[in-house]
Amino acid sequence: MASVNPPRGMRDFLPADKARRERVLAVIRERYRAHGFDEIETPVMEEYDRLHAGVGGDNEKLAFNVLKRGLDADAVRAAADDTAQLSDLGLRYDLTVPLARFYASHRAELPTVFRSVQIAPVWRAERPQKGRYRQFVQCDIDIMGDASARAEAELIAATLDALDALGLEGATVRINDRRALDAMLDVFGFPADERPGVLITIDKLDKIGASGVVAELRERGASDAAASAFEAFLTRPQTREHLPFGEAQIRRALPEGVDDEIVAHLVAIGEAVGAARGADAAGAELPLAFDPFLVRGMGYYTGTIYEIAHPSAPYSLGGGGRYDGMIGRFLGQDVPAVGFSIGFERIVDLVSLADAEAAAAVVLVHDRDAPVAELLALKAQLVAEGSRVRLEQRTKNLKALLERAAADGYTAFATVSAGASRDDLALKPLG
Repeated sequence: MASVNPPRGMRDFLPADKARRERVLAVIRERYRAHGFDEIETPVMEEYDRLHAGVGGDNEKLAFNVLKRGLDADAVRAAADDTAQLSDLGLRYDLTVPLARFYASHRAELPTVFRSVQIAPVWRAERPQKGRYRQFVQCDIDIMGDASARAEAELIAATLDALDALGLEGATVRINDRRALDAMLDVFGFPADERPGVLITIDKLDKIGASGVVAELRERGASDAAASAFEAFLTRPQTREHLPFGEAQIRRALPEGVDDEIVAHLVAIGEAVGAARGADAAGAELPLAFDPFLVRGMGYYTGTIYEIAHPSAPYSLGGGGRYDGMIGRFLGQDVPAVGFSIGFERIVDLVSLADAEAAAAVVLVHDRDAPVAELLALKAQLVAEGSRVRLEQRTKNLKALLERAAADGYTAFATVSAGASRDDLALKPLG
């Protein structure tokens, strides 16, 4: 017999789980809409060449490709070593590449500065493990057409607001700039052809520490002088005073020689987020922290990058950055663009939201001989009153039936006999 399990790395959701996920998504949608973002939808598939244009980093290797229609066995054998000859479409591995294509296609119909929301599943051929799936939901907000710090600040403020509304207050955004990273590697003397590998190693700093990073750089064959310069920077004497996010914190974390414009852009983001969060008025510290070694792996980032951390989780809850060069690949003209994505699968298990429908969720437990017409008339009356209603035939084990209903979110029940009217229903609480 065929397996009844879903494909590896993909999941079924029972009614209670599905309802919970939809409640979380509804809060995210509502907060993003309140911040002026408009929801769009794009196809689940994009052209193969677009998904493999060299901007998706390692995710391109994880794309599910769709076999061309009409290929016979000889054609498949002839193209066996060339995936591009076998496939013309693929399932999207993120929402950013489809968004760039969408914007290029519909630019004339969109405002000069376009704020989009995209909430949808994506697919990656990951090795399934706890917390890592082959199909998962992404929640993206993006701003196109604004090169200023206002765009990043709007995204960060909206994301923090959404997390607050979900009960995940206290989040912190770690922020960096790809240009600052590149300038730092230039100051240390890493040649341009070494930098992709160097960044992969630097990204492990939190896991293997400064000595581990330097050792791995040397194992990779990085320039000895550059590795030594980087080691000296990591181990330099530093004062221990705490600096809030701002120019002083950023300057102290970077070597001399980084462009003032990059620092000014980051400072402007902090000032705008502080104003949006009322940090100055409340005397609270800005929920931003400059991290000069934050890398993020996507190849399309060109400027600011960030990740969001929360004390309830040892992993990032989302991230994003500026990708000013992507839309130009489709439009032939560069358009500034920046986005922020919440890791929905990572936050949904951290959130506890009350079911707004619970107060009006009723199970009608009816006798076997109750006429169907009467049952549906009673149900229609309760539905018209605003209740959610389920009909259940009475069983010998009534307790098990009611426990199942309570697990599905129902909070009241009534028994129904033949000839019963709305006035005869005596609603009793479940649980």
